[in-house]
Amino acid sequence: MQNINWAIVGLGNIANSFALELKQLPNCTLHAVVSRTLSKANDFALKHKVANAYASYKMLLENEAIDAIYIATPHSLHKQLTIQALKHNKAVLCEKPLALNSTDVLEMITVAKQNNVLLMEALWTAFLPHFQKVKDIIGTRQFKAKSFGKLISLEADFGFKAPPNPDSRIINKKLGGGSLMDVGIYPIFCALSILGKPKSINAKAEFLDNGVDASTSITFNYQFFKAHLKSSIVEDTPTAAIFTFEKCRLVINSRFHEPSTVSIYFNDSLNKPIHLDFNYTTIGYSFEIEHFNNLIRNNKTESNIMDFQTSIELMQLLDTVKAKINLDYNKL
Repeated sequence: MQNINWAIVGLGNIANSFALELKQLPNCTLHAVVSRTLSKANDFALKHKVANAYASYKMLLENEAIDAIYIATPHSLHKQLTIQALKHNKAVLCEKPLALNSTDVLEMITVAKQNNVLLMEALWTAFLPHFQKVKDIIGTRQFKAKSFGKLISLEADFGFKAPPNPDSRIINKKLGGGSLMDVGIYPIFCALSILGKPKSINAKAEFLDNGVDASTSITFNYQFFKAHLKSSIVEDTPTAAIFTFEKCRLVINSRFHEPSTVSIYFNDSLNKPIHLDFNYTTIGYSFEIEHFNNLIRNNKTESNIMDFQTSIELMQLLDTVKAKINLDYNKL
């Protein structure tokens, strides 16, 4: 089986978790890393036993041994770095959100198609077995769980207390910070991927002094039900996804976006609750990485799970919410 040589750009916490997971998988190697400072790149390379450490993105792109690049930089750098890599014929797995607006996402996808190179948004939730199971139970973009009765609502949230560091990527507006783009994308993705696009959207937000949203509350209005979604970087929330039906509640337990369990509670006391444990032995990135490896091995230029249309629709929803709450990343 073809060995896939990986490089990581941006060496923060997510990159560290990704590197730990990648090392556990067969037939792939973390071949290179790059950071703004060579000392940080060297420290990361030493920790993870990586052969090549760079402080120059250009040098990394010129390394012909690299097959795939994982971009884990702040959001504002995703577009530029992705396009450069695609033009150097490197397959790109770019962290969510793919960019800061739909125009940029469409440009990135256009460049990928023009160069016939694989591009995928790294929204790891899509590849986790428990999330795929729930999609199968409820039905992707089409409600099929007839035995549960009609769907009444979805409630999904993601909130945590971010350290009050104005320079961190979570808070810094220049880096695409704020709750919506950092963690609100997960509840929105949950609704989109399982229930499809809403007919209309309502949203409101509370802001930090620097202009990023501290918390955002969103309602997706569908024809017969609603999805109530929330994100926050100033408070801890359950971070669960609860689908309420006429006859039961299906719950993706905390934290729904990462390896988790699923519980189904029936209104009828005669039916015992069902608990689904997926016995995860992984951080969770392995499913996404292995999917991407196989796409490369099979000469694919688009994922069949996190496809271009999903990334486009996801960003269009984020753009709509940004407009509703008057969040503009062009105004600093």
